[in-house]
Amino acid sequence: MQTAADAGDAATLLAAVPAGRRVALVDPRFVGHVHALRLGLTDPRFPAAAVPGALTAQPEARGALLRALRRTTAAVGAGAPVVDPDADPAPEDRTVPGRIAVALEAEGIAVQRPALGSLVAAVPTDPEQQAAAEAGLASVDDEAVRLRGAVKAHDGFFTTYGISPYSRYIARWCARRGLTPNQVTTASLITALVAAGAAATGTRSGYVAAGILLLVSFVLDCTDGQLARYSLQYSTMGAWLDATFDRAKEYAYYAGLAIGAVRGGDGDDVWALALGAMVLQACRHVVDFSFNEANHDAVANTSPTAALSDKLDSVGWTVWARRMIVLPIGERWAMIAVLTALTTPRIVFYALLVGCSLAACYTTAGRLLRSLTRRAHRTDRAARALADLADSGPLARAVAAVAPGLPGAFTAPATALLGTLVMIGAALFLPYGSWLTVAAAAVYALLSGLAVARPLKGALDWLVPPFFRAGEYVTILVLAARSDVPHAVPAAFGLVSAVAYHHYDTVYRIRGGTGAPPQWLVRTIGGHEGRTALVAVLAAVLTHASGFTTALTALAVAVALVVLVESIRFWVSSSAPAVHDEGELA
Repeated sequence: MQTAADAGDAATLLAAVPAGRRVALVDPRFVGHVHALRLGLTDPRFPAAAVPGALTAQPEARGALLRALRRTTAAVGAGAPVVDPDADPAPEDRTVPGRIAVALEAEGIAVQRPALGSLVAAVPTDPEQQAAAEAGLASVDDEAVRLRGAVKAHDGFFTTYGISPYSRYIARWCARRGLTPNQVTTASLITALVAAGAAATGTRSGYVAAGILLLVSFVLDCTDGQLARYSLQYSTMGAWLDATFDRAKEYAYYAGLAIGAVRGGDGDDVWALALGAMVLQACRHVVDFSFNEANHDAVANTSPTAALSDKLDSVGWTVWARRMIVLPIGERWAMIAVLTALTTPRIVFYALLVGCSLAACYTTAGRLLRSLTRRAHRTDRAARALADLADSGPLARAVAAVAPGLPGAFTAPATALLGTLVMIGAALFLPYGSWLTVAAAAVYALLSGLAVARPLKGALDWLVPPFFRAGEYVTILVLAARSDVPHAVPAAFGLVSAVAYHHYDTVYRIRGGTGAPPQWLVRTIGGHEGRTALVAVLAAVLTHASGFTTALTALAVAVALVVLVESIRFWVSSSAPAVHDEGELA
C-alpha cells in the first residue's frame, strides 16, 4: 500500500506496479465496512469495479486506468468537467476514484458497481456526513451481511431451510482455515463417490450409509458456493468443477444403486431404470438451458403467462410450492437419500422417474405457453447458441448445407420432433437388429439437418436441442435394453454419461460467453445424429452378440477421452470464464 500526494503522483505509482498485478485506488478519506471494500476491490470476475471512493482494475484494464487517470488529471487542472453531468452514472461519487471509474466507462471498460445494500461506503466531505457515515458503520454488522450474502438467492425450499442456515457457518469455518471452494467441491465429489460405493454393497446398512453420505455431500456442495461468495474466490477451475461435479455425483450414485440392486439378495437388475432416470434428468436440463438461451437477449417478457407467474410470486407460499414442484436438486437428493435408506433401488428410481416426469411436464408447459404468447425478437446470438446446443455433426451439417430451409414458424421443432419419433419408434418397434433401424437413423440424420438448415429464431425453436437429446439418449437406452446382451445397458449408461458431459460442457462454455466447443471436437465425436447412427449400425452388425457391449464400451471410452481432454484444456486455460456457477434449481 502506498500513499499518493495527488492524482499525478498516483499515476506514477500505478505505472510502476508490475503489469500482471491488480491495482486499486482508494480515497484516504474513505469510511466504510471492510466487506464493502472487499466486494468492490477483490472480485476476480470483472476487469474493473468500483464503490464510492474506491476503484480497482485487473491487468487487462490497467492501460485504460492510467490513460483515464491522466485525462482526468488534465481535465481537473483545466477546470473542465470529466463527464457530462446528465450522463454521469455515479453523480454521488465526486472522488478521484469515482471520476476515474466514469472515465474508464467512457473508454468502453465495463466497471462493476456491486450492490452494497446496508453496507456503508462513503467519502465524507463535512462533519455532518462524517457523523452519518460513522453511525451507519456502527449500526450494521458487516460480518452478518457477508454471511447472508454467501447464500445463493432463489434456492429451493430444502436448501434454504434445511441446509443454508448452518452450511454458511461451515463456509466461514473453511475460509478462516484457508480452504478453497475447489477443495470443498472435491470433498463433496469424494463423499458422493463413497456414498455410491456404499450403495453398491447391496446391503441395508450400505444403503443407510449411502443416504447419509449423499446428504453430507449435498451440504458440502452448498458450502463450496457459499465459500466462494463469502471469500470472493471465483476461479476458472472452480467454474469447471462446479459445473460438472453435480452431474458426476448424481450419475455415479445411480450406478452405485444399480450395482447394489444386482448384488442384493433379490438380484434385481435396474440398470435400465438408472439410465432412464439419467436420460430424463439430462433432457429436463437441456429444456431449461435452451429456453434460457433463446430468451437471453429479451428485454422484457410480454407473455400473459409471465405476468401470472409474477403475480403468483407475490404470494409467499406459492413461491415455495412452485420451486418444490420442479423437484430441484435439494429436494431430489433428499428424496433419493431417504428412499435409499428406507426402501430399495427400484423404488428410488420409480420415484425419480415419476417425480422428474411431473416436474418436466410442469416446467415445459409453462415455457411453451410463454413462448407462444410473448412478443419477442430472436437475436443472432440466441440462434447461434441454439445451433451450438443442437450438437449437429457432419451428417446433419452436410444436409443443412445443401438443403433449403423449410418455411414456417414451427417447422424446425416439428421436423426435429418427427425425426426423433422416427428414430425412437424404429428402436422400439422394429425387430431388434433390423437394418430398417439403420435406415431410420439415416432418416433421422436427414431430418436433423433440415431442422437446423435455417437460423433457429422461431418462437419454439428452443425445442430443437431437447428433441435431439431425447432422440440420441433414448435410442441408445432402448437398443441396449432390447439387445439381451449381458452388461449392454451398463455400457450404454457409460456412453450416455460421456455424451451428456459433452453437452453440459457446451452449456457452461456458452454461459461463460466463450462460445461452444471447437467444431473439430463435434466432428470427431460425430454429432448427435452420427453417434445415433453408429449405435444403430452396431446393433445391426452385432445382433445379440457380446461384442455389442464391447463396442458400446469402446465408444464410451473414446468419446470420454476426447471430450475430457479438450474440456480440461479449456477450463484451465486463460480463456475460460472466471465465474463460479450458481447452479440450477433442478
